[in-house]
Parts: sequence; C-alpha cells; structure tokens
Amino acid sequence: MINTNRTYKNNVFVDYLQDKARLIEVYNAIAGTNYPPTAKVDYKTLENVLTRTQNNDLAFILEERIVVLIEHQSTINENMPLRMLIYISEIYKALMEKGVLYRRTGRPIPTPEFFVIFNGRDNYPDRKEIRLSDSFILNKGEPQLELIVPVYNIAKGHNSELLKHSKSLADYSMLISLVYDELANGEPLDIAIEKVIDYCLDNGIMTDYLENNGEVRGMLSMQWDEELFIEITKEEGREEGREEGREEGREEGREEGRVEVARNMKAKGFPVADIAEITGLPEDIIASA
Repeated sequence: MINTNRTYKNNVFVDYLQDKARLIEVYNAIAGTNYPPTAKVDYKTLENVLTRTQNNDLAFILEERIVVLIEHQSTINENMPLRMLIYISEIYKALMEKGVLYRRTGRPIPTPEFFVIFNGRDNYPDRKEIRLSDSFILNKGEPQLELIVPVYNIAKGHNSELLKHSKSLADYSMLISLVYDELANGEPLDIAIEKVIDYCLDNGIMTDYLENNGEVRGMLSMQWDEELFIEITKEEGREEGREEGREEGREEGREEGRVEVARNMKAKGFPVADIAEITGLPEDIIASA
C-alpha cells in the first residue's frame, strides 16, 4: 500500500534531478553542451510563484553564467512562455543587490535558457518552440519582448537521439512510459507503480534513485492524481467551447469528475486540505465523498 498521508513537495522528475551530476547530464543532452559533472550548480527553484501542489520546475545557475529553467509537463500548456517570464523575473529580482537598478552602469546578469520536457500521451512532435509573442493580442511585426521555450517530447517513440546522450533522461522516460502501459492494461495505479518500480530495479533503470528514495511511490501517485485532475479541467474547457445546451448535464459531469478524484485521493490518505487545493471542492463535500 502506497503511503500518501503527506504532501510531496516535488514530482519525481524534479526530485530525481536534485542530484547535480544527473542534472548536468540532462542539461548537456538538451542544450548540446559538455559541462563536467563537477560544474558549479546553484539551485534557484522558486516556491509559490505559481500555485501547484507539487513542484514540476527546476531553476539553477550554471557556472554563474547561465540561468536555466526546466519544467516538466505531462500535458502541454501553451502558456509556458508567460509562466517562464514570471519565473525569470522573480529570479533576477532575487539576484539584484539593493539599489542596483538605479546605478548608471549596467549590471551583468546570467544568460537565460528555457526548456520544457514533455512525456504525456498527447500527440506532440519531438521538438516544438512556443513563443511569448504567439499570445500577444496585437501582432505589430518584430516584438519588443520575446521569450522562446523549446519543448522536447521524451515519451516512448520520440527523441531517441536525444535520449542516447542522457541515461538519466532515458531512464525517467522509461519509468513513466511503463506506468502508462500498466494503467492502459487496466492495472490500478498503486499496483502499476509497484510493478514498474520492481521492473526498473531488476533491469538497471533509475536504480540508485529508486533504491534510496522510499517516497517515490507517493510522489508518483500524487503526480498521477494531479494529472487526472488536469485532464478533467481540460475537458471542461473543451465542453465550454462546444455548442450550448445540456449545460446542466455537463455541470453535473464536471462535478462528478472532481468528486471522483477527491474520493480516490481520500482513499489513499491524502489530507482533506490538499485534496481541496487540487480539486477546488469544499472540504465538506470531500469529507462526505
């Protein structure tokens, strides 16, 4: 039985890359660089910039020259450039000494780089760029503000050349793919996670991490519950964009979807306050679910 009687701060991707050697290996693969495992890394991941139950983003300064933001997504979000803009603004703000912005000389800042790692089930190309300017209300030629986020799809069957350059990234891709496969075969989430972890340990996949992290099962379970809720809210958006009519039935369906997620999380021992934050349901509804 997976212990989920707590909130897990990070999802597995972010937790896995708290190891600096793994992080540098992954960065080298996606950025085409060759930094040694001993390169200086200063984590700058921000908390509570945008509310989530689990952190799915990494921010770090590499060798005091580059500030890198990497976000993990299982559902593509076209607002990623806007989110990254908020993140990088907060990081630069935290780096500034008092009064520096009013000096006459320019203050050197680390060069920003942005990446999204995607491994969901949506049909998505190996690599695609999302631009902040795509969201501008007025398109007036060359934008005066731009932020470009390349999205790399590491789901099964994608980016095989990229994954050859990082065993850490390939192993993570395999772990998530195997869980998806078990769920597609009808296995309950808890059993799917246990089977996949046993398989990975037997086959040299993420072995060091899985052997030394007793919380990975809970993190994966919470990650999937949050993903399920994202899918429900995404479906709500689709419904709202369709022809009017049957509104009462749609509303009942949406509410039941939230209640079902709450019921599943409650059965796994999640605190009511955490379930309320994820689903948006009142705590009295969750208590009676």
